[in-house]
Amino acid sequence: MSIKVWIDGKFYPKEEAKVSVYDHGLLYGDGVFEGIRAYHGKVFRLKQHVDRLYASAKAIWLEIPMTREQLAQQVDACVKENKLTESYIRVVVTRGFGDLGLDPRKCPKPTVIVIADTIQLYPKELYDTGLAVVTAATPISHRENLNPRIKSLNYLAHILAKIEGIQAGVHEVIMLDHEGYVAECSGDNIFTVTEPDKKAKGKKIVRTTPANAGILKGITRDAVIELAEDAGYDVREETLTRYDLYTADEFFLTGTGAEIISVVKADGRVIGDGKPGPVTKDLLGRFRELAKSGG
Repeated sequence: MSIKVWIDGKFYPKEEAKVSVYDHGLLYGDGVFEGIRAYHGKVFRLKQHVDRLYASAKAIWLEIPMTREQLAQQVDACVKENKLTESYIRVVVTRGFGDLGLDPRKCPKPTVIVIADTIQLYPKELYDTGLAVVTAATPISHRENLNPRIKSLNYLAHILAKIEGIQAGVHEVIMLDHEGYVAECSGDNIFTVTEPDKKAKGKKIVRTTPANAGILKGITRDAVIELAEDAGYDVREETLTRYDLYTADEFFLTGTGAEIISVVKADGRVIGDGKPGPVTKDLLGRFRELAKSGG
């Protein structure tokens, strides 16, 4: 059965799903999107994803021509239409059909697209053995240029960073901000695990880069923070340097596509004992249990 894609009120077979070459999403990357997962037929944290999509749209002065409730219903409908129990959903809202100029007022109506398909971001065996990563020379966008909190269709900086990783023979890269601090990966958020300090009262410390550090505030990231707190870990949002990554006991990534995956080597430095650590495994197990309920 061919995957069916919903575009502006109608389902089309995947092979026939099209947008105009005059759509400003294609011409200028003028639009926003969300990547969402469904587990056992239940969409994971749909409300949070829809809220983030509308926040991104508002930030770029784009009015989505549906209510949040209508869009959420359409996501569910697209999953059911394609008879998928485990799926990856992509919601795209572009500025729509316009002319060849930049003026967004020339686009009378946004284009709304919902895709439900499958995805495998990393090979399955890497969830058992862990990833190797390198630091990319390409930084994330400056927050006053294109704020990384906006999940826009313009992902070129992250693609250029990804290309650096491909050339280095690794699956993912560390991206820094304009000051040289750790921000995020090309498609994932970053966490470290370290031994307790005096303030941690015997609890393992789980650190992640703060939401105002020029990162996309991930839905999976937020879920993992909640799970880690519930599990009794000392969770902190702190500015991180590459030194903090190299010397951590554990280093893992989170994202809608990635879920939770361990990093065992960064810029040639072995992390911890070179294997996925116990805290990472614990949180992955807790996340999978959460996912069964739709989050």
